[in-house]
Amino acid sequence: MSAQNIGADGFRPKPPRASGTVTAAGCAVPNATDATCAGEPHVSTPTPYDGILLLGFGGPEGQDDVIPFLRNVTAGRGIPDERLEEVAHHYRHFGGVSPINEHNRELKAALDAELSARGLDLPVYWGNRNWMPYVTDAVEAAHADGRTRLLAIATSAYSSYSSCRQYREDLADAVEATGLQRAVQIDKVRQFFDHPGFVAPFVESLRGAVAELAGRGITDLENDVEILFSTHSIPNSDADRSGPPERGLGAGGAYVAQHTAVAAEIMTQLGIPSSWQLVFQSRSGPPSVPWLEPDINDAMQDLPVRGRKAVLIVPLGFVSDHMEVMWDLDTEALETAAELGLVGIRTATPGTHPAYVGGLVDLVEERLNGTPVAERPAVTDLGPWYDVCRPGCCENKRLGFQPALAGVAP
Repeated sequence: MSAQNIGADGFRPKPPRASGTVTAAGCAVPNATDATCAGEPHVSTPTPYDGILLLGFGGPEGQDDVIPFLRNVTAGRGIPDERLEEVAHHYRHFGGVSPINEHNRELKAALDAELSARGLDLPVYWGNRNWMPYVTDAVEAAHADGRTRLLAIATSAYSSYSSCRQYREDLADAVEATGLQRAVQIDKVRQFFDHPGFVAPFVESLRGAVAELAGRGITDLENDVEILFSTHSIPNSDADRSGPPERGLGAGGAYVAQHTAVAAEIMTQLGIPSSWQLVFQSRSGPPSVPWLEPDINDAMQDLPVRGRKAVLIVPLGFVSDHMEVMWDLDTEALETAAELGLVGIRTATPGTHPAYVGGLVDLVEERLNGTPVAERPAVTDLGPWYDVCRPGCCENKRLGFQPALAGVAP
């Protein structure tokens, strides 16, 4: 099934886009379990899942992988290898190895351990969008083990095309590529941006950074410190379309609203008077296309003029130390801070923090037990987010609505 074409260079490309989806009679959601078939926003019916799909972005694991990986990332855009090589220097700098795959191996192991500790017989199958093992490999492995009611967890907390809908498209691509459209059922946990288990590690790490500043003699948090909550920039048009249109969240859509709400909650829990901003990083694409701003490096430029002595950088949009964290924050942003005479500290990502891992398994148990929405934890007024993505959610302006699972079409 998923023994796709292996090129002369030994690399296997990711599967093609699905041509459509298979929806059971009377269902509003393709490849859905009985609990999600009707397409209701939240599910209160217990569902006997028998496997977990851990969905990652993927990354190269050696110098020879870099260009094939970037071909996967940019598939369909016609970008020549010469241009890809120009943007490969972040990976080349680190020996061609992205940390993301190893982080996902660690997360898988941590999830396996937590599920086992809770007495849950739910093996975790890991698959990536852009590098081996692909989502197709995970779906096929689960099916080979007799696991056919699967619950997906994407390694992204927020709503947008690239952080939610595209993972749902990956699932549609996988079941078509493996020929398992009628053999497996796949649901997805809700976006977990405001689950306490995701938020707690940021609060803990930021509190530690404040203590570190105090050790360096910086104690006037209100006047001397700026906190920058950083996330991946995306095109304004995609941000505006993030989340369901029915929410009416305005410019920046759910993507900006969710990040802003979580940052505000972290500051509330931290209980300090420091000034803070939501900033963006890792922009790509032509300059003619507007992307979310301000860029983190631009946002730092006026901090010395405002009397700031230190900047705390919180990688709010990331669940682990991806390449964007290691290069765009640990390298470029901290270099900018140093050039401006600012003390710069980058706080930790959730990684395999026990609260984060436990929170992900809490999300699984919500669906196993059919926990009513009123009993689900969420630390902002935006959540708990939807179990079944709503119609028209997170459209990609360039591509339109492609086949996707775990939501109501389009």
